[in-house]
Amino acid sequence: MNKKLWEPSKTLKLNSNLLKFEKFISNRFKKKFNGNYEKIHNWTIKNPQSFWNSVWDYSNVKGNKGKNNNKKFSKFYKNTFLNNSKLNFTENLLSKNNDDKAITFISENGFREIKNWKELNINVKKVSSFLRNLNIKSKDRVVAYMPNISETVEAFLGTVAIGSIWSSCSPDFGINGVIERFSQIKPKVLFVTDEYFYNGKRINVLERVPDIIKKIPTIKHVVISNYPGQFKIKKLPEYKGITTHNWKNIIKQKSLELVFNKFDFEHELAILYSSGTTGKPKCICHKTGGVLLQHLKEHQLHCNIKENDNVFYFTTCGWMMWNWLISALASKASIVLFDGSPMYKKDDLLLKIANKEKITLFGISAKYIDALRKTEKNFKKSYKLPKLRTICSTGSPLSEDGFNYVYKNIKKDVHLASISGGTDIVSCFVLGNLYQPVYSGEIQNKGLGMDVRVFNEKGQSVLNKKGELVCVNPFPSIPLKFWNDKNNKKFENAYFNKFKNIWYHGDYAKITNKNGFIISGRSDTTLNPGGVRLGTAEIYSEIERFDEIKESLVVGQSWDNDIRIILFVILNLKFELTEDLITRMKLQIRKNASPRHVPNKIIQVNDIPRTKSGKIVELAVKNIIEGNKIKNKEALANPQALNEYIGIKELKY
Repeated sequence: MNKKLWEPSKTLKLNSNLLKFEKFISNRFKKKFNGNYEKIHNWTIKNPQSFWNSVWDYSNVKGNKGKNNNKKFSKFYKNTFLNNSKLNFTENLLSKNNDDKAITFISENGFREIKNWKELNINVKKVSSFLRNLNIKSKDRVVAYMPNISETVEAFLGTVAIGSIWSSCSPDFGINGVIERFSQIKPKVLFVTDEYFYNGKRINVLERVPDIIKKIPTIKHVVISNYPGQFKIKKLPEYKGITTHNWKNIIKQKSLELVFNKFDFEHELAILYSSGTTGKPKCICHKTGGVLLQHLKEHQLHCNIKENDNVFYFTTCGWMMWNWLISALASKASIVLFDGSPMYKKDDLLLKIANKEKITLFGISAKYIDALRKTEKNFKKSYKLPKLRTICSTGSPLSEDGFNYVYKNIKKDVHLASISGGTDIVSCFVLGNLYQPVYSGEIQNKGLGMDVRVFNEKGQSVLNKKGELVCVNPFPSIPLKFWNDKNNKKFENAYFNKFKNIWYHGDYAKITNKNGFIISGRSDTTLNPGGVRLGTAEIYSEIERFDEIKESLVVGQSWDNDIRIILFVILNLKFELTEDLITRMKLQIRKNASPRHVPNKIIQVNDIPRTKSGKIVELAVKNIIEGNKIKNKEALANPQALNEYIGIKELKY
């Protein structure tokens, strides 16, 4: 039994958005749910039309809601929601137009800039007018190669306001990574920031532009903005066959009234990209209405976001959590953008920001929580975090130690919501809610309207057993398509090839007796010694407890007609990989996981390959040590790390 760490107070429940929504649907449909999350959830999956209509109405979506709503097709992903409905995504995110704070930008060096709702509205309208004057039309692609700054938000909202399709990469993507993604979708306009900063280092972005536009000939316009708080551009660079524009001049133009044209619920909104670690990145095209409804549901009903809240997520513009964060504007909350290293000059930089900015929802990664835990500091003494109600964690499974650390060393009375979904649905399958307690190591429950289950290899639902995380019912934020995917072949192969007409997500998971979820890692990295499937997360959670270990990576190596487990470790300074340390690690894994989890070999390395969003890439290492070719090193933030895994002597015997 996992330990109960927190449960919502009666006052918190009574004032929650979830209770207000429960009353809303109770009155409308004459149903009694009695504050029971399972009852509400069961109703949402059995009555999808009523539920998603109710989310629209409860959240006061601006638009024209059609009468003949959901439409069923034989193929899961062809199902549509709120048919004949029309809306404008930007109009819904510009939910206020007053002097209240809308966006706070903070750089790693402490530069701070606030935009109120009036300024945000005006700037977005100017960007839209600018794009229209360039003859950019609905469904044209507009891309950004920008850091997490206010201008990026304004460019995004200005783009989708006119029905154009948005796509972005953060500047930590190299030139080839950007070209590989953007060239597939043939954009007409590129927004770029002149530079950015990470861990005190200034990185020039403009010097990369010539190579990008040379390889993407559809780009005809480049818009250049300054990094906030830095010197202004004196002269725009010139590129052959390209018109360059200064962001400052766009914002100086006269403000024009923007008429928000309404687009179909299924209209293209944005293109996000798969990590690309197993081949060319897939261009995942998301829908306007589905993303908006799903985010409103998650923000308001699961995360309890309210008007004037301050919502923070540590993310870059190349990760889906950026899109998730920006959508919080639709709930009349303000958003806090941070750009830079989360530990620049001090371990607790983000906690300091959370305290000073009166953050109400603090979004971070499991990796960041683990980094804080390894400092062995109790931050409760330094930061009271009086306004903080919710901590969200995502990116990888949060271990029991991570859960315990948050309550012991950050804040005792806080809703810790571990959430899990993906770029594929730009939202969550499983996440938190204010009707249930938080148990150590467990994600609280399924998302409303999402019939999430765990299947065994035979496609049967299982409880308290590990298997494949699936969703058996359609939902609005299913991607519209993959770009350039004839007859949806790649799309079907990605999500529907394992179980017929059922969304297979690729996570290895277990549902507990309390209907919580424990995710053990990605399915393609599960370990199979002796034919028994084991999740990598169980090994990571044990190894992370050692003071000597900074980071680790575990893979299965094909060996002697079986699989053997190989553990790679990065040591903290002043420690060595001694026989004693190896023995202690193996004993701990044997005791707390199982004898099958014990690595056959433990090998010291200096670096671990990871994606741009910080996720470690076990599959690339597995391929390297088995002599397979790595298809797409450009997808990695640190491709040079792979060199360490070539020809390791210990793996040859």
